[in-house]
Amino acid sequence: MEKPVISQKSPLPVEVKQGQTYYWCACGRSSNQPFCNGSHKGTSFQPLAFTAEKDQTVYLCACKQTKKSPYCDGTHTSL
Repeated sequence: MEKPVISQKSPLPVEVKQGQTYYWCACGRSSNQPFCNGSHKGTSFQPLAFTAEKDQTVYLCACKQTKKSPYCDGTHTSL
């Protein structure tokens, strides 16, 4: 099984807008972290689509090891 690339060991704060759909990079290869840029092509990974429930700052996982994708759950502290 392929493992994702750890793009960094801290979450990325992102301002999201209510009703807008975002595509979180699950492979870690995107140069547009934390969002997908299509770099997963040729891998077993797919981006994760999520829609913002309200205008807010969210903390998206950049280590790609979270159990609460796309959100950071603190897993990066043990890497």
